Amino acid sequence: MQFLQRKCIPPLVFCSIFALFLLFFSTFSHFNGVPFLFFHHISAIGDSFDFVENQLKLTPVSTPPSPPRFAYLISGSAGNGDMLKRVLLAIYHPLNQYVVHLDRKASPEERLALEEFVKGYKVFNEVGNVRMIVKANLITYKGPTMVANTLHAAAILLREGGDWDWFINLSASDYPLVTQDDLLHTFSNLPRDLNFIDHTSKIGWKAGQRAKPVIIDPGLSSLKKAEVAWVKERRSVPTAFKLFTGSAWMALSRPFIEYCIWGWDNLPRKVLMYYTNFVSSPEGYFHTVICNAEPFRNTTVNHDLHFISWDNPPKQHPRRLRLVHMKLMLDSNAPFARKFYPNGRLLDKIDAELLSRGREMFTPGGWCAGSGENGTDPCSVVGTPTVLKAGPGAKRLQLLIDFLLSSGTFRERQCK
Repeated sequence: MQFLQRKCIPPLVFCSIFALFLLFFSTFSHFNGVPFLFFHHISAIGDSFDFVENQLKLTPVSTPPSPPRFAYLISGSAGNGDMLKRVLLAIYHPLNQYVVHLDRKASPEERLALEEFVKGYKVFNEVGNVRMIVKANLITYKGPTMVANTLHAAAILLREGGDWDWFINLSASDYPLVTQDDLLHTFSNLPRDLNFIDHTSKIGWKAGQRAKPVIIDPGLSSLKKAEVAWVKERRSVPTAFKLFTGSAWMALSRPFIEYCIWGWDNLPRKVLMYYTNFVSSPEGYFHTVICNAEPFRNTTVNHDLHFISWDNPPKQHPRRLRLVHMKLMLDSNAPFARKFYPNGRLLDKIDAELLSRGREMFTPGGWCAGSGENGTDPCSVVGTPTVLKAGPGAKRLQLLIDFLLSSGTFRERQCK
């Protein structure tokens, strides 16, 4: 009996070892999806050996960043109704949100025609991302009512616009030089706390002609548009915060817009009260707030994303753009430009060569699912909004962004 037990031990040991080998083989036979047997091959290179697992470095599947969403304010005054429609169609995308404002100087008939256009457009109704401020504000462009109107639109977009990443203000004199697919594609890879705002603390002559004079904007208390009133007394430059100035056109991050609207500290309100009596306050309010707010001063990109042609020395308003400015606009790599003649030949050229947009049609993009047969707008049928078809405009814009965020430009030009 003892002999039989001893005789059975070797087979049992062999079976146990064989079972362990099978278990080991089954566990590692598909390490990282590669059959285990491949790892036994070696490659002799000189005096060293490189195992194949070191060569089979699988490229991780990277998920592309989701497209951002822009929230636009498009504003105009009397006679701008048709241009507001054109700008809206040119920059429309289902991912974005839009507020359209035609100020109180426009006739009731013009405002009603624009309202009916917004409410009656099939795609706008289907997507539900375009709204018009029906109770129009009175805007005095040298006064603070323009800032108040911008904050009003931003508040509406925060309340009704769902998720969005950047707030962009445009006028009826602005026009895009790239498609929205180009813009969304390029901004997909950017940190979403960046604020594109042209700014400087070197206010120069503006200290004497804008900061020290005191004005009263009749648009704050009157239903009739009138020029700002000048007060004889002058004031000193503030010491509680540092003044900054720059372009009135900007792309501001949602966190900064929330800060301006909700103001969890008192700086946005304090600065707003100061700019109530400031000449051309849209060229200073947001700039002064962001550069005096510690959480945001290092998020600024010193550019307004516009091509603008100024006289030398600059006047109150920039030059009107003509066909001769086309190459300069493209060389700027900016996504927007201003000021344009309403429905001029330059706009037609931009539609044809840069936006591939037909008259009274949307700018085409990956979201357009229509056939385009018989001259119909292919974007009259909404497809998948997150499908982007970036074109040459994205390449131009990327060159601008790369320059603005380069090590020698980005930090050196922040809130100085």
